Amino acid sequence: MAANAEAPGRMAMNGSGLVRRGCIGRIGGMRFGIDIAQQRLAFDEIVDRVRFGEELGFDGAWGFDHFVPMYGQGPGECFEGMTTLAALATVTTQIRLGLLVTGVTYRHPSVLTVEAITVDHASHGRLELALGAAWYEAEHRQLGIEFPPIGERFDRLEDTLEIVIRLMTGEVVSYDGHHFGLTEARTWPIPVQRPHPPIWIGGSGLRRTLPLAARYADVWHSYGSPEELGELSARLDRLADEAGRDPAAIRRASSLSLSEPDAVVRANIEAMAAAGFTYLVCGWPSEGRSRVEAFAGDVMADYAG
Repeated sequence: MAANAEAPGRMAMNGSGLVRRGCIGRIGGMRFGIDIAQQRLAFDEIVDRVRFGEELGFDGAWGFDHFVPMYGQGPGECFEGMTTLAALATVTTQIRLGLLVTGVTYRHPSVLTVEAITVDHASHGRLELALGAAWYEAEHRQLGIEFPPIGERFDRLEDTLEIVIRLMTGEVVSYDGHHFGLTEARTWPIPVQRPHPPIWIGGSGLRRTLPLAARYADVWHSYGSPEELGELSARLDRLADEAGRDPAAIRRASSLSLSEPDAVVRANIEAMAAAGFTYLVCGWPSEGRSRVEAFAGDVMADYAG
C-alpha cells in the first residue's frame, strides 16, 4: 500500500491520540464471523480459536456439520457439530455460534429442533441456525447415512424449515410434509430468541434454494464474486416480493479470505458491501492466529459496526 495519509486504515495523530482514517464513515455496519476450521484439531484448540475470536470482537464463530474431515492432512479429528456448539456455548459469553450449514440428511427435523433449542438456551440466545440440503455424498456412504437424490434432499429441507419454525412456537403441531410429518407434536421450552434463532439458508440454486430462502430465511449465505452474488441477490429480492416478504428482511452473507494482502481484503469487503452484503464469514487462514489478529486490528475495526 502506498504510504500516504489518506490510505484506508492508516493511523494518523490528532490531539486526542491515534485515530483511524479512510474507512470510517464509508462502509460501517459489516458483521464478521470467523470459521474455526473444525477438523483435524484437538477439541481444546477449537475452544481456544472461538475464545480468541470472541476476544477480537468477531460477531460469530462458525463450524461445519460433518462427521469426517473434508480436506487437509494430518490426524482425522472431526467433532459433531451441534454438540460442539453446546459445549462452546458454556465457555463463551458474547460471540454467536453456528454451523455452515446444518445438513438435513443427518437428523430428523424434530430432533434438530430440540438440539437447536438446547444450544439456544445454553448460549443464552446466541445460536444462528443455518440449514442446507447436504451434499457430501462420500461421507454418507462411509457412515451408512442415507443420501437421497437431490430433489428429495430439497423436499427434506423444506419440511425441516416448516417443522423447525412451527415447533419453536411451543404450540401443538401436526404437519404432513413431503418426507416428514408430525402428529400433535410439541417441544418445550421455546427458544430464548423469539420467534426463533435466525434461520440461515445456504446455497445459490435457482430452482429450489433461492425460492426457499425467499420464503423462510432471515439470512441468505452463498459464495461467488460480488457480481455473481449481486445478480443472485436481485433475484432473491424478486422472489421475496412474490412471496409477500420484504426483501430487506433477508440479510445477505458471504465469505472472505484473509490470506490476501490487506489492500485486497479491503477491496473485497467494499465490493461485497456495494453488492448489499452485510455479513462475511472469514476463513481461518493458513497463516494462523497472527493473521486473524492483524485482520481484526487493522481491517475489521474499520468496517464493523
